[in-house]
Amino acid sequence: MTSQLAGFYNLNLEDRLNELKRNSELTEEEIQLLRHSINALGFELSNRMVENVVSCFSLPLGIALNFKINGTERIIPMAIEEPSVIAGASKAAKLALPKGFTAKASEQIMIGQIQLVNVKNFQKAKKAILKNKKNILKLANAQDKTLIQAGGGAKNIEVREVKGKQAFLVIHLLVDVRDAMGANAINTMCEAISSKLEELSGGEARLRILTNLAIHRIVEAKAIWKKEVIGKENINKILQVYYFADADIFRATTNNKGIMNGVDAVVIATGNDFRATEAACHAYASLSGQYKPLAKYSKNKNGDLVGEIELPLALGIVGGATRTHPLAKVCLKLMKIKSAKELSEIVACVGLAQNFAAIYALATEGIQRGHMKLHANNIAVLAGAKPNEIKRVSEKMVKEGNVKADRAKEILRELRKNKRK
Repeated sequence: MTSQLAGFYNLNLEDRLNELKRNSELTEEEIQLLRHSINALGFELSNRMVENVVSCFSLPLGIALNFKINGTERIIPMAIEEPSVIAGASKAAKLALPKGFTAKASEQIMIGQIQLVNVKNFQKAKKAILKNKKNILKLANAQDKTLIQAGGGAKNIEVREVKGKQAFLVIHLLVDVRDAMGANAINTMCEAISSKLEELSGGEARLRILTNLAIHRIVEAKAIWKKEVIGKENINKILQVYYFADADIFRATTNNKGIMNGVDAVVIATGNDFRATEAACHAYASLSGQYKPLAKYSKNKNGDLVGEIELPLALGIVGGATRTHPLAKVCLKLMKIKSAKELSEIVACVGLAQNFAAIYALATEGIQRGHMKLHANNIAVLAGAKPNEIKRVSEKMVKEGNVKADRAKEILRELRKNKRK
């Protein structure tokens, strides 16, 4: 077996699969599974999207219901493998009706960073750069006429002194990326202005790339859950769960993971970069110097529960997989998305709904009861249950409160034994 498969990227699908079979312990059945799964996107499209493609890895695509956002009802696609997430978000959205959620996204400003090293006089360099800001922005905007025509482009420059094991002068190029995520446009601009920055600072440009911490691309969302709907005592319990997350980093981490269950599922479904979104949100949770929950809860004067969330969301509806992945295009159409702002507002609302669903369950019946009902189906399948057996096996496990693989196998054996009699 070797991992050094020379010229692998030049091979067609069949030859790549043959190489894998020769250099692994995969069976013919497993190779067939890889071959069949490529049909999700097709080899040609998949091979253009990433390198060395041999198959496609699929996630279930479900629909979250009951969402009303800024007065508009939305059907929201979510791509995720974890049970109870879609059901939880849908339940939370239903409990927030009739008003639902309100959300507001800021301007679509992203930051490009240029790191300048070996700068001898920081103050002199900073003064020279800011004095020439107009020319620098003009040079940056010459790189993307399409973005300028859409009303976007480089808008401002910030100069920072960053101290660590070495001291650097760091330039932030602030770019309005409109309906794009913006990475390619920003990286091109950063590279284009780096020589000018070297000239003005006397230093050398090293790193030239965007930051995923999109602090100027913030989305705020809010919902009110009425005490008559969720119960006065439950509101007090939910607040206690939130206070725990606010005070303890261990709980805050799991709390925010639950938020990202909802956020990532919509981000993936629309062909956006969930890894960039994860990095940005967790960094944003730490901006105060302590890792905090991304959603906050309080009571209003009527005693209702108010949930609020604030997230940095750099999402696009043009470029990248949002336009090449056929299902991503379907998902955007399903939500009737017209702008990146609109998509970001929806994603923030789903994150808030998912967080409410999780802490509501934790504060009342416990997370496992509802989760295990859905998880039981997976356990039944793993135990070997056929489609017509899954429901009966899972229902019996849930009723017993014993959702485990060994119990599923026992139930399956009993079921089949009784059927033969």
